[in-house]
Parts: sequence; structure tokens; C-alpha cells
Amino acid sequence: MASDPGPTTEAVTVQLVARKKHPPISDDDRAVIGALLREVRRAAGFRSAETAAGAQGCPASRQTIYAYERGGLVPSLVQFLELVEFYVLGPSPTPATGRKPEPDLRALGVSAVARALTLSAYHVTEAHDLIARMQPPLGRTDDGHRP
Repeated sequence: MASDPGPTTEAVTVQLVARKKHPPISDDDRAVIGALLREVRRAAGFRSAETAAGAQGCPASRQTIYAYERGGLVPSLVQFLELVEFYVLGPSPTPATGRKPEPDLRALGVSAVARALTLSAYHVTEAHDLIARMQPPLGRTDDGHRP
């Protein structure tokens, strides 16, 4: 029988990398994000943040919804998408006062997400610019070879 050599010790090297500071989110982006969320919430038939937050499955509290809509807090892109999904695809409030017809509500949700993706707050346009800059050249190079 071989004896157990016991635990082994390995050296681990940790290198700290500084995070790049991003500029603060502009007041305009804060206002647009808040207005988009408020418009979709109301179109879904939730007259207040309180009724939305009280609905089963709502991904945010009343205070958080208010803070997003007023621009005090900015949701991450994931949080924004979760709220829009909840408003558009989630349960209808009872009573659903002012709820838009399903096709209109879905179209509004699509447009809210599309608009949010263009805001500098979410850096999606920067990601698209980076992708474009990293694309390899297509076709033949100056020396006649394929890249």
C-alpha cells in the first residue's frame, strides 16, 4: 500500500489589474432610461411602481423602480432587460387599467430595448465599434494572397 503524501502546496501568483474608470452616466441617459421604463410600465397597465413591485415575479422593489424611473439609479443592462421583460411578458395587473393591446405592448418593449442599446450608459455601441475595428480584412492583400 502506498502512503498518502498529504496535501501539496503550490505557489499562486496574483497580479492586480486596475479597472478602467468609466465616465459617469450622463443626466440625459439617466432620463431616457427612466422614461423608457416608466413608459413600458404604464403601457403594461401598472399605474404605479408600487403595483408593479407588488406583482408576482417583479424583479425589483418599489424603491428601486422609483429610483430607476427618476434617474437616481441606473439599472445595469441585465436589470433593465429583466424589468422590460417582466412588464411586457409577465402577468397583467388586476385590474389592468390602461394596458395596451398585446401587439402594441410587445412593439413598445422591442423599441425600448433597441433605444437603450444605443445609449452610452450601456457601452453597446462601443462594443460594435470595437468589433468593426477588429475585423480582419476581406479579399486579397496587396501581395495577392488571401489574408
